Amino acid sequence: MELKLDIGFEQLLVLIRQLPANQIAKLKIELPEILVDSQTQSINNTFRKLLLDGPTMSENQQESYLQTRERFKQWKAR
Repeated sequence: MELKLDIGFEQLLVLIRQLPANQIAKLKIELPEILVDSQTQSINNTFRKLLLDGPTMSENQQESYLQTRERFKQWKAR
């Protein structure tokens, strides 16, 4: 079950201030973890988009690349 509330920032602060001290302490511990998870997810999404939108090789370009790589291997082996 999911519950979504449309609470403004100021209202949220009022609610947090009403919490007992031990629950505020727990919130202080949890909040950095939530922020890190959110930032990590944002970075992952950006990186995923970069990879998916990046250029790709055609079949001919890949074949040419593989042939060139093989020639370099042979040249280095001499």
